[in-house]
Formats: sequence, C-alpha cells, structure tokens
Amino acid sequence: MSRQNILVYIKQLNRPVFTTSEIIALSGKSPSTITQSLNYLQKQGLIIKVHRGIWAEADKRVSPYGIIPFLTPRHRAYVSFVSALHLHGIIEQIPQVITLASTSHTSTVRTKIGTFTIHQIAPQFFKGFDWYRGNGSFLIAQPEKALVDSLYLSAYKNKQFGFFPEMSFPKAFSFARARKWARGISISSMRLYVEKKLIELG
Repeated sequence: MSRQNILVYIKQLNRPVFTTSEIIALSGKSPSTITQSLNYLQKQGLIIKVHRGIWAEADKRVSPYGIIPFLTPRHRAYVSFVSALHLHGIIEQIPQVITLASTSHTSTVRTKIGTFTIHQIAPQFFKGFDWYRGNGSFLIAQPEKALVDSLYLSAYKNKQFGFFPEMSFPKAFSFARARKWARGISISSMRLYVEKKLIELG
C-alpha cells in the first residue's frame, strides 16, 4: 500500500490521534500490511508511535489528554483524582502522572507523550463525569466527584490519595454535592471514612 493512500485514510479521521485498528477498518487491508505501512511512515518522520496501536501526526501538537479515549478501548475512562482537581483549578501543582478512573484493571501506561495511572473503581460508582469544558476530547470528573474519588481510593490504598497539596475551592464548589456522591459508596466503612474526610476539608 502506498504512503499516499495511508495518509489519505489518516486525514479522513480529521484528528491528530488515530489507531492502527481505525486505519485497518477504513482501508480494508490486512493488519500486517497496515502495520508495515505505519512503521514506514514513522521512519519517514510523518507520524509518531505514541503507544502500542496508537499514533499521532508528527506535524500536529498532541496533548496527553487527547490520547485518553484510546488507552482503554474496551472500557471508558475519565480524568479524576489529583489530575482533575488540578484542571478544575482546585490544586495548583501540576501532577507528573495523569490519573484516570475506569472499570478496567488498575495499571500504569507509559507513552511517548505522558504517563497515565488507571485506577479501577466499582461500576456503580463510575459516574459524575462529562466532556472537558463541554466539548473536549476527553472525559473528566466533576470537581466534587474528583475529590470524592480521591478519598474513595484513599480509604483502602494506604491513604495515599488522602493527602493533597494546598487546595483552593472555588465558590461554585459544593460540599453538599460531594457528600451526596459519598452517600453513593456501597461499602459502609469506606463511606464513613470519606464522609469524615469531607467534614475535615469543608
């Protein structure tokens, strides 16, 4: 398959990040053919291999957040915990690792443009998120849910998520909403721990 044909398929997606599977589906070619073609384009400096099966156009600026929807193709994931608190302006310090909530297994994914830690949460607690700024390319927890998610994990992860850099809560932040999220935690001991921490923070 020619380099020009592959580039046409990439452009059809109309975004800088794409996957091997998407190009296979668009072209109808075999996985081995597409993989060889993509590797060739990478050697030519036209695309970058971000992670296994995930690519980006070399001449486009790609945010680490832009690849989040492709990291767990079989599970949705949203930005939460300290990363979400930073994006919402509650924590000023920039986290070195982007933290995600998912129903997928807990894991760390290292890519060429960022490192991501995926934390598994219960399916019934996988809620309280929306597209970043209403129309972004990735999902993010509401500020109150991001705080409760952090405390939720800290209840059984050696309290590692229970200690934060200095926080500044905007007027729009609602501890009442946070407490409502906390009431949705099914394990009573964890729920009581989170509710106690919210009282201390509020």
